[in-house]
Amino acid sequence: MERPGAGEIHSNECENVSKKEKMSEEFEADTMDRLVDLPFATIDIKDDCRITDEPQINLKRSKENEQSKSDQIKKNKKQKDYQPNYFLSIPITKKEITRGIKILQNAIIQQDQRLAKAMVGDGSFHITLLVMQLFNEDEVNLGIDALLELKPFIEEILQGKHLILPFQGIGNFGNQVGFVKLAEGDHINPLLEIAEIAKRTFQEKGILAGESRGFKPHLTFMKLSKAPWLRKNGVKKIDPELYEKFISHRFGEETLYRIDLCSMLKKKQSNGYYHCESSIVIGEKNGGEPDDAELVRLSKRLVENAVLKAVQQYLDETQNKNKPGEGSSVKTEEADRNGNDSENNRK
Repeated sequence: MERPGAGEIHSNECENVSKKEKMSEEFEADTMDRLVDLPFATIDIKDDCRITDEPQINLKRSKENEQSKSDQIKKNKKQKDYQPNYFLSIPITKKEITRGIKILQNAIIQQDQRLAKAMVGDGSFHITLLVMQLFNEDEVNLGIDALLELKPFIEEILQGKHLILPFQGIGNFGNQVGFVKLAEGDHINPLLEIAEIAKRTFQEKGILAGESRGFKPHLTFMKLSKAPWLRKNGVKKIDPELYEKFISHRFGEETLYRIDLCSMLKKKQSNGYYHCESSIVIGEKNGGEPDDAELVRLSKRLVENAVLKAVQQYLDETQNKNKPGEGSSVKTEEADRNGNDSENNRK
């Protein structure tokens, strides 16, 4: 057996070296692949593993990347757990519309009384402009700020004009939700613009807002999810025949005059409308007819004024009784009376 000369490598050893080099390359590649799957994947892996042509690691950039990744993880977790609990509402209070919907609901209930519990109360009629998730009071306050910032954008879109929303016909979502349609017309584009600017305004505040599906304005009048027991009783879908007479019915028009930030979970108001955190008024409502919410506010104001007046009157009377002059005069009158009584007794 010949020994290899100086500087020569035996063929078997050469194969072993090749295998080692190949294994080393595979290990390095595998390591890189595994690093990419870890939470700090956005960090420059070459820099972090010292695979670089630069003599030093940019620690500052690495820390910034780590922070950025940490924020992204939190954001992704929020998005994964995204469950809207607040929404922007356009209240629908026009009497013509609410009366028409009540007639529609009663017509359906007459055909199937089980569906009575699936009906939306007339105080809750609204168009949902945007849904969002607000985790705590701080985020609710952020939502209020975003709503207030939204007003000038809406006024810019409308250019001083009223946005009239006409309702006509019936539609459904998977035969699980029944709604009154918003009729087609020139009002659609500005409403879509308002919905889009609302979504952007809230998201820029760091609020999780919006839905995966596109914005489709509608006025819900019934939904099976309000009464889960209906499914057990065989009611799995809303039969379109129940409302076929209203397919082309004109329900009336509502003017966009207010947008509310409402809670889906907090207790509703006494008039049936959702708990409202804040509102913005858009222009002036046509017709001068106050809605239920406005009437409630006016009633509260009248009661408060009456209470304040009564309290003030009580305080004034109390102060007058305690004045020294009046007190001494009362005592003088009593003394005179006592003196007169004594004289009379002597007589």
